[in-house]
Amino acid sequence: VQLQASGGGLVQAGGSLRLSCAASGRTFRSGNMGWFRQAPGKEREFVGGIDGWNSRTYYADSVKGRFTISRDNAKTTMYLQMNSLKPEDTAVYYCAARDRRIVTSAMDRADQYEHWGQGTQVTVSS
Repeated sequence: VQLQASGGGLVQAGGSLRLSCAASGRTFRSGNMGWFRQAPGKEREFVGGIDGWNSRTYYADSVKGRFTISRDNAKTTMYLQMNSLKPEDTAVYYCAARDRRIVTSAMDRADQYEHWGQGTQVTVSS
């Protein structure tokens, strides 16, 4: 299984970007997929995730209302639509997946995910 994240770039504050995470080798029909990010000198943090079982989405408070996660019908590609970007959103963004469902209370834990993409850089200028 490989996850390929793409779509990062440089954008001004207030702008938008759309990240993609393409899974090859399998789908995650009943598993979870998620986005994490890591800024320089900081720990990796949960951005949001999607429950493979019921397609519900969950977000960190810092991005709620600005970011939206979606997935294609084949459940092989996940998207992260980022609007109203702020300089503090600057980070390397990683997509992650797990073959089986993750309990809701643990969706924000990086150690729950088995597969990781290589990361894509998002830079928001002020």
